[in-house]
Amino acid sequence: MPNFVSEMNIKLKGLLFFLVIFIATIPLKSLAQKNNEDLNKKYVQFSGMVLTVDSLMPLTYVSIYIPHTTRGTISDLNGFFSFVAQKGDTVTFSSIGYKTVKYKIPDSLSGQKYSMIVPMTEDTMYLTSVFIRPLPSREIFDYYFVKVEIPDDDLERARKNMDREKMKEYRSQMGMDGGENTQYHLQQQAQKFYWAGQIPPMNIFSPIAWAKFFEAWKKGDFKKKE
Repeated sequence: MPNFVSEMNIKLKGLLFFLVIFIATIPLKSLAQKNNEDLNKKYVQFSGMVLTVDSLMPLTYVSIYIPHTTRGTISDLNGFFSFVAQKGDTVTFSSIGYKTVKYKIPDSLSGQKYSMIVPMTEDTMYLTSVFIRPLPSREIFDYYFVKVEIPDDDLERARKNMDREKMKEYRSQMGMDGGENTQYHLQQQAQKFYWAGQIPPMNIFSPIAWAKFFEAWKKGDFKKKE
């Protein structure tokens, strides 16, 4: 009988423990669900297309962003865009050669999706007028044309920059670009896979490497340079 009573006490304590945990988690779940609902009401999937006003052609690579935030995107090749924004945000559309457009997302939206078409107008720039007047006579024109001295500083500098030794020096100091780095990486990977499972040959037994070594030795590449 005492064993039966002790077993019942253990079971009752375990049941009481699970009931306490279950009752405590109910408010937390309700609070988390409420927070998720508040977030869903606050944010909206803002999408649409950016077109030109005159020809209704899609505008590509238009900067679409919300000022003073890190949220934004750019339009694709078809002028389409889509990103998450808050209801009531002011979205800026900016592109070189077009007037900047600002649009405020309504804060009274009931859903989580909002789409629109954004027309953009070309930004025409007017330069200051320039008047070109002729010289009074042909003699004055000939005089200034003959007497004018064209400086050759830029031309001489261009000749020096195009010198073969200079070009060779520039090439030696220039690193590899993206395409060359990609090619080098692919060659290294191919070399690694080629010798997979076996020992790669050492250059000490390569006659080509020895020939290059003796050639560099004759040229004096290993001499100490002052």
